Order: sequence, then C-alpha cells, then structure tokens
Amino acid sequence: MAKLTEQCSKTFANGSVYLLHTEDGFPIETTDTFLPTYTKDAIGAKQNALQTTELGSRKDRWMVGISTMSGCPVRCKFCATGKLKRWRKLTAAEMVEQVQFIIDKHDLNPANSFEFKVNWTRMGEPFLNIEAVREAMETISKRYPNTHHYISTIGVRNSDFSWIKGKTTLQFSVHSFDERFRDWLIPISKKMTLKEMGRVRTESNLKTTLNLTLAREEDFNIELLKEWFNPQCFFVKLSPINMNDVSDANGLTDGVIHQSNLV
Repeated sequence: MAKLTEQCSKTFANGSVYLLHTEDGFPIETTDTFLPTYTKDAIGAKQNALQTTELGSRKDRWMVGISTMSGCPVRCKFCATGKLKRWRKLTAAEMVEQVQFIIDKHDLNPANSFEFKVNWTRMGEPFLNIEAVREAMETISKRYPNTHHYISTIGVRNSDFSWIKGKTTLQFSVHSFDERFRDWLIPISKKMTLKEMGRVRTESNLKTTLNLTLAREEDFNIELLKEWFNPQCFFVKLSPINMNDVSDANGLTDGVIHQSNLV
C-alpha cells in the first residue's frame, strides 16, 4: 500500500479538498464532495444547478476526485497544476490510496450511497498514465463494486477507448471549437482533433461528456457541434473558469460561464 500523508485541507459547503504528499514528497490534490441525488439527471434536466440550498449528503451522490499524476506535462493555460516545475506519474497504489484516504475519513460504506463516483479529473492526464490508471480502477471496483468511474482526457492521440464500458464514463476536455485557440489552451501536440473525438464510441452506460470551459463566446460553435457530435452519444457540459495565478497570467481572468463554487 502506498503511504500518503495529509499536508493541509480546505472545507467548503459540500466537501473538502486535500493536499497530500507521496512518500517521496510529490504533492497530490484529492477532493471529497457530495450532491443531492437529483443532480445525477443533468442530461434530462438540461442543467446541473442546485434547486435549493439543501446540499444532500454522501449517502446521496458521493464523489472522490483523484490525481493520476503529481503535476502535469500538458500545462493547460488555465490550470494551476502548471505552476509545478516537476511532475511524475502516480502508481496504481497511490491512486487507490487516495480513494481509501477519503473513505476512511467517514463512517460510511460507499455501497450505502445512492451513487459512489471516482472522478479521474484532478492533477494529470490519465491517458498518459493509462496502464496504472486501469490497474487502479480494477482494484477500486473489486473493493467497492458499485463504483462509477468518470475519466477525463484532453483526447490523447492513438488512445484505446474500447475498454470504456458499463459504469465507466469518458469525458473529453474540449474548451474551444477553434482548433488554433484550443492548441494554445492545451499546448500538447499529441492530441486528437475535435472531429476525431466525434468518431469515438464507447459502451458506457452514459453518454460521453464534452466539457467546455469557455474563455470566449466564439469558442462555442453550434454548427460544428451538430456536424461532429451525435447527440445520442455525446453530452455537453459548460463549465466556469476556476480562476488562479496561471489563468490570470495568461489573460484568462473571466469566462462565458459565470458561476462560482459553493463556499
């Protein structure tokens, strides 16, 4: 078992975020959040906003967000992870331990939650560490069979998506339909074009998510969306920019979506 040590944490209205360190001193971000059960029907409701001030509990929708790397080589222009000067891939054991760390914080078996979800969405690009990621997923699912895995990627070129099935769901980080601007936002050459993403099909129980953290109104193109992405296979999620030193330094001080996190 990997040994992770808690360095500090911040608590907000519906959960907490933790800074953990690996045994060799690399930082990891792990989150522990919850939401009411009705927010699971974002597709049917066509939005994911809270309807009341009642936030639910971990017996409703319990979500653990884990890192697949410490740092990240992609260095997206709005991501604070890019501030770290060095990075490394995490082992499968270090990923599993993040989930166990959060579970051990609470007197609740994930099997007793309406939904228990592991979001592979924090630090790192999962598909640049995919063998360890898949090993960790298998271990977590054996330990907690009701786990829903939600894996987010920039769309690393030549990735294998054939294993995305059942309770594993894929998310593409799109952010702009302008490929030149997207290349600036996500400065790594080995990524798929949006048209190539539109040809991806999975056997997940849920549609593939297209996540757009829109910096400019012109980054959304309804005509290209309709041309490349079949609505039977894809779901669009619009997200705000979580402002930080990196986004500020790159002139991304605002965005199209104006909604703050719960505090």
